[in-house]
Amino acid sequence: MRVEGKVAFITGVARGQGRSHAIRLAQEGADIIGVDLLEEIPGAPYGRATEQDLAETVRAVEAAGRRILATQADVRDITGLRKAVDDGVTEFGRLDIVSANAGIFTQMAPSEELDEDIWHNMIDTNLTGVWHTAKAAIPHMKAAGNGGTIVITGSQGSIVGFGNIAHYVSAKHGVVGLMRTLALELAPWSIRVNAVLPTQVDTDLIMNDATYKLFSPDVEHPTRDDFAPASQALHALPVPWVESVDVSNAVLFLASDEARYITGAMLPVDAGAAL
Repeated sequence: MRVEGKVAFITGVARGQGRSHAIRLAQEGADIIGVDLLEEIPGAPYGRATEQDLAETVRAVEAAGRRILATQADVRDITGLRKAVDDGVTEFGRLDIVSANAGIFTQMAPSEELDEDIWHNMIDTNLTGVWHTAKAAIPHMKAAGNGGTIVITGSQGSIVGFGNIAHYVSAKHGVVGLMRTLALELAPWSIRVNAVLPTQVDTDLIMNDATYKLFSPDVEHPTRDDFAPASQALHALPVPWVESVDVSNAVLFLASDEARYITGAMLPVDAGAAL
């Protein structure tokens, strides 16, 4: 019960890492305020999260014995995001933990061939959306005077370059700068701000035909099995990818009092990829 009695706000909560974070924090005692887009993402090589996905997250959190308020909201829309946070704080009475998790992965192409709208949507979601998430949450955390923690989901793309995804790498590099700035700004209120940097995670965002083709360009119709050895080659440990719960455990640690003096840090969950 490392976060017992606390309330966590999580974006991108309908599936993947967001759902895993909600379940893991609920297992350790937190109530959840959750949002997800539930709309098609232009240029994404995977389908949208659905209302049924969000309902499954609600079911899983409640099965862990905690409360959850889950609504549809777009991190690009600060007005809608503020309403979701405000309603959650009204319902649960406080806000202690923020997981700025929502993110997208779209068209892969050399920089000069990237579509303008695809670029802007990526930056608006994966960078500006993180800023909006913090912007909506910080006033509640300051007003409560309880300190708190913000955990931003970065990527290996936060610290290294990858060809053909300049928009994604730029956004993920940007959230590290935002994390460091917020850590300085919020330290006087004992609000800690950190980032987790996963490698490939076994979610729809990675496990799709476009990613398989990027990593196996010489295979006509590559599969998950074709992707595995190419992905593993990026890692020091002999694993091709990590699971969502591995990232969730890092989020839980950073959100807990065990990390009470950790702020402004990047925590890799990457099987040694950064090495």
